[in-house]
Amino acid sequence: MNFLRGVMGGPSAGPQPSGAETIQKLCDRVASSTLLDDRRDAVRALKSLSKKYRLEVGIQAMEHLIHVLQTDRSDSEIIGYALDTLYNVISNDLEEEEQEENLAKQVDDLGSQFTEIFIKQQENVTLLLTLVEEFDFHVRWPGVKLLTSLLKQQGPQVQQIILVSPMGVSRLMDLLADSREVIRNDGVLLLQQLTKSNAAIQKIVAFENAFERLLDIITEEGNSDGGIVVEDCLLLLQNLLKNNNSNQNFFKEGSYIQRMKPWFEVGDDNCGWSAQKVTNLHLMLQLVRVLVSPTNPPGATSSCQKAMFHCGLLQQLCTILMATGVPADILTETINTVSEVIRGCQINQDYFASVNAPSNPPRPAIVVLLMSMVNERQPFVLRCAVLYCFQCFLYKNQKGQGEIVSTLLPSTIDATGNSVSAGQLLCGGLFSTDSLSNWCAAVALAHALQENATLKEQLLRVQLATSIGNPPVSLLQQCTNILSQGDKIDRRGSKVQTRVGLLMLLCTWLSNCSIAVTHFLHNPANIPFLTGQIAENLGEEEQLVQGLCALLLGISIYYNDNSLENYRKEKLKQLIEKRIGRENFIEKLGFISKHELYSRAAQKPQPSFSSPDHMMFDHEFTKLVKELEGVISKAIYKSSEEDKKEEEVKKTLEQHDNIVTHYKKVIREQDQELEELKQQVNTLKSQNEQLQATVTQQVSQIQQHKDQYNLLKVQLGKDTQHHNSHGETFQMNGIQVEEVSKLKEELEEWRNKHELLQGQLREKDSVIEKLKSSQLEMGTTEQSSQTSKSGGLELNNELQKELETLRSQIQLQSTEISKLQTENQKLQLMNSAADPVLGDSGTTATKNPEAEGRLLQEVKELKSEVKALSEEKASLKQHLDSSNSTVAILQDQKSKLQQEVAESKKEQDDLLVLLADQDQKLSALKNKLKELGEPVEDEDDIESGDQGDDDEDGEEEEQD
Repeated sequence: MNFLRGVMGGPSAGPQPSGAETIQKLCDRVASSTLLDDRRDAVRALKSLSKKYRLEVGIQAMEHLIHVLQTDRSDSEIIGYALDTLYNVISNDLEEEEQEENLAKQVDDLGSQFTEIFIKQQENVTLLLTLVEEFDFHVRWPGVKLLTSLLKQQGPQVQQIILVSPMGVSRLMDLLADSREVIRNDGVLLLQQLTKSNAAIQKIVAFENAFERLLDIITEEGNSDGGIVVEDCLLLLQNLLKNNNSNQNFFKEGSYIQRMKPWFEVGDDNCGWSAQKVTNLHLMLQLVRVLVSPTNPPGATSSCQKAMFHCGLLQQLCTILMATGVPADILTETINTVSEVIRGCQINQDYFASVNAPSNPPRPAIVVLLMSMVNERQPFVLRCAVLYCFQCFLYKNQKGQGEIVSTLLPSTIDATGNSVSAGQLLCGGLFSTDSLSNWCAAVALAHALQENATLKEQLLRVQLATSIGNPPVSLLQQCTNILSQGDKIDRRGSKVQTRVGLLMLLCTWLSNCSIAVTHFLHNPANIPFLTGQIAENLGEEEQLVQGLCALLLGISIYYNDNSLENYRKEKLKQLIEKRIGRENFIEKLGFISKHELYSRAAQKPQPSFSSPDHMMFDHEFTKLVKELEGVISKAIYKSSEEDKKEEEVKKTLEQHDNIVTHYKKVIREQDQELEELKQQVNTLKSQNEQLQATVTQQVSQIQQHKDQYNLLKVQLGKDTQHHNSHGETFQMNGIQVEEVSKLKEELEEWRNKHELLQGQLREKDSVIEKLKSSQLEMGTTEQSSQTSKSGGLELNNELQKELETLRSQIQLQSTEISKLQTENQKLQLMNSAADPVLGDSGTTATKNPEAEGRLLQEVKELKSEVKALSEEKASLKQHLDSSNSTVAILQDQKSKLQQEVAESKKEQDDLLVLLADQDQKLSALKNKLKELGEPVEDEDDIESGDQGDDDEDGEEEEQD
């Protein structure tokens, strides 16, 4: 202990040892002392010296400290001192005074070198993970800090060690559940470092329920009103979700997007935002953008966009967008976030179009945003954000494009002037004296025309009143006038920027629109201006304008329909050859794609520029340049004969496409007709099934009546035997004779009806034989007609089944008639036996009145039973008639189906002949093109493939 007092600054008799010597003695003490207290005091002394003598402690004591961690784990105090000492040695988080004394580079190298020494033995990191599991605060907290420092210094190497360690990541996830906030908060910082740029660890952390825990912490801390802990949690969420499609999908499927809505519930009183709240809300908006980033897979982005709309998150963002008192940077980021939430999602774009600003009278949010974009007093980043929002609103939104262009057309302009439309704001910005407003308005208007030939033609109708007394000019003419007079107009900002914006608008407008090209060429000043610009040798700034002029002239040649005699393709090419030169033209055209600002704009859709002077290219325009640069270069070198042949081929291909489209339409119509016929057949089947069910029900009822009749007959037989034994059977007063005659008459009627039914059955057998023979004759037709006839065969089978059931009913009736005949014979025998006794019936009747009454009662019951049977027979006859009518209807339907199948087969044969002729012509034209050295696209193969797919789909549907 005296030694330690000397080390710690106590009185000493000898000279004071140096720091290195002291550290060496303390290390020896740690290594050699047998008492735990001595080792603990030595480690505590090393901790106190580790900040001042970082290098010495790191070199001499690290091995001893690691040994302490391995051997003295039972004592939490010495473990805590050892971890703190290692943290001080490895960490670069020094005090300000020390940072001033040491160079930053040396400090970084020192921490990195000590970290490399520590992790050289992977068991050290595994040991540290085990210590982090300890609940003791003095062990767990310094362990978390040390592991965080290791990850900062040598992140990838430490990540790999933790990844291969059993349950390494899972053990660290338990830190988020620690009840001690300081450990929980440092655990968030640790996970931030752990998840940097490592997708595998990000997935493990996400599936260890990290989203749930982090969102709970954010809610507990007060969402956007929380402190720096909320900021740390949001940074960790960004690490887990950014560029990780698996985690993004897991976040969406876990319904965590819905839990983000309360973050943006900003109150009405928006004054006095704290710096931490601004930071938190900024990170929250960035997290939303991570989920809907244009760089994500389209399917994942679309599903997140829809989820944000359905849970009300988009509505909440629009509320912040239209609120007052929101800080400028938060408003800018909110605009960017709304932009990406609505980009390419029709339902979100429609909602955004319906949002109104809280003004009097209410104005659409789009109009309010455009007013900010063309206002030169607004911050540059805000104007860029509004432009991005407008671009995202129009992206793949033809409905929104039409609404914007319609505000420029003469029929929809508000004559009263009470409201300002989006189109008027764009025109105002396009022709203002602020070059940035010119560029933004030109790019915005170009997006309203993107990939929409109809709107390009409609925009040609727009007329502008330039000044009082002068006739109105078209929008296209005014753009070219400003372009040619650009140097003469006094503007604020870069003149090149205005001309670049107008040239991008004109290139987008004229591309893939021959009518717009014709209108452009109709002005005789345009072509001389373009050729003059391209031919001049200008400075580096003007080279970009020269390249865009070359692109515009190339578009005027490539999409020229030769409707103007003076500006046909061949004449324009000759003009280029004489005044510019083909090689010079191609060189000037290449200035665009070689420009540095072009490469920056091509990287991502969002317009992000460091200064207004760098605002030159739009992302969508860079795609157009890539598409047109090659084809324009080829078009310039083509001869007039090649152009004519290409035009002929194009016309032939268009005709072929029209013919194929027509035949496809015919085939679709036939498919629809076949579907309707199938539905009719299904309806008839269902009706037939209902009739069959009715017949089955009636047959069961008849069986019940037969059973009842048999019971009565058995009872009557027993009574008759009883009467015969007592000699009372023959005393009937002449009643039995009448009953016998009636039964004979009914028997004759049954026989006649049976013969009629047999005749009808023979007729139906002949009909079935005819149908079978017709089906056998038609069985050799092609596959397409066979599928249609299958319905007729099914009907025939059903008719045959129905006739079989009728046959069985008739047979049952015939058996019943035979039973009645046998019964009649018995009655006749009884009658013949009773004839001798009829003379004395008067005297005998008086002898036994009780037996006579019983016999009369039984005769009445037989009469009622016979009556019931006759009624059942009438109902059977009626059902037979209805079945016959159904058979006739089905036969008519079958004949119609057969006729329609024959007609469709004939039409299909004609179509196949025509298609074969067209294919022969097309192949001949292809061969000609190949001989001429022209590349031939396989559009016809694609079309034929599509046609084959349609035919196969049709066959599958018919077979189904």
